[in-house]
Amino acid sequence: MFRFNRKIHKSVADASVVEVTEMDGVRSLHLGSVTVQSSMRVKEPYALELPYSRGMMGFLLFKHKTQQVLTIGLGGGSVPKYIWQYCPEISQTIVELNPQVIQIARSHFYVPEDDARFKVLQDDGLVYLQAHLNMCDVLMIDAFDSVGIPPDFCTQAFFDDCAEALRYDGVLVINLWGSDKNFDIYLQRIEQSFQGHVLMLPTGKPGNIVVFGFKEADTPVIKLTQLQARAKQLALEHRIDFADLVERLIAHNPHNKLQFSFDHMRGQTAD
Repeated sequence: MFRFNRKIHKSVADASVVEVTEMDGVRSLHLGSVTVQSSMRVKEPYALELPYSRGMMGFLLFKHKTQQVLTIGLGGGSVPKYIWQYCPEISQTIVELNPQVIQIARSHFYVPEDDARFKVLQDDGLVYLQAHLNMCDVLMIDAFDSVGIPPDFCTQAFFDDCAEALRYDGVLVINLWGSDKNFDIYLQRIEQSFQGHVLMLPTGKPGNIVVFGFKEADTPVIKLTQLQARAKQLALEHRIDFADLVERLIAHNPHNKLQFSFDHMRGQTAD
């Protein structure tokens, strides 16, 4: 099969470089490096191309009646535009610092214009979080630059702010890089901010790990039978293998504080 990778756009402003490439019908966003920040299949612009983006939609397993999602970091907008297209009951606010990213997400990645349930703000996500307490049901953090997750987005204070921005039973969803030498430190900080109510979801190679943090006064109880039933229902509504996400959650969280009722399933492995 003939393969080609071509650069279709490059934007440079104030030492910030944003590039768009395309290969075999898949368009990708880069922030000044070869690292892929976001990808979209051009013929299916609202589908979730990368495994980690499908993993981030795992919040639907736990939050049946999500009304408000706050996202820090737009990138190519894969998850926000998916929610906009397929979850009409959810309203979203997306905060992105770089105006170039916002412009290119809309010109090259089909991110919709603002409407009654979709709003993109050009703002500092750290400042926005601190100014908006108890505002969202789900908080998504997908903030990477050309070298990785910015230092200010992995401090204990930041994760504390994440917990404060969520409503009383809200869920944090954050995309981390499993090969990051500080991954365990970040995970411990999330556990501290969320009283140990944390689950990991490895999404496969090359190493993205989605981490869920649950904000509840009491220890949540998540029953396997209910999770599996929910996965089956969601599979009828979405082109996402939620059953696989459940299996990965089981395999990678043998010692959790969420009282998972799946003791007989432990010991399984996932890719």
